[in-house]
Amino acid sequence: MKKYKIQKSPFVVPTTDGKLIEEHWGNSTGNSNVSIAHMVAPPDWSEPHQTPDFDEFTLIISGKKQFEIDGEVIILEKGQSILIEKGARVRYSNPFSESCEYIAICLPAFSMDLVNREEA
Repeated sequence: MKKYKIQKSPFVVPTTDGKLIEEHWGNSTGNSNVSIAHMVAPPDWSEPHQTPDFDEFTLIISGKKQFEIDGEVIILEKGQSILIEKGARVRYSNPFSESCEYIAICLPAFSMDLVNREEA
């Protein structure tokens, strides 16, 4: 029995805001302890504030991404990463003119039941 799995066709999460979300590992693959997703946020994209019940790591591949964390604004660029601990009130956005490509890792796995998004 093999002790590895290769992901060749990630689950593309349906969105209505132009954001690409490809979940390689997570609830879509039966891994509730972690999710790993490749994402591309288009220019002028944003989502509502949320207070997740998971830790989220973000690694920027290209472009820039803005984070509002408990009232503080942080902007990350290519090659930078951040850990946002569960329970922080956060809003993710890309108010810039180019797309932002990044990897997100959530512990435990991302789910709508754990994200606690505020109404827009």
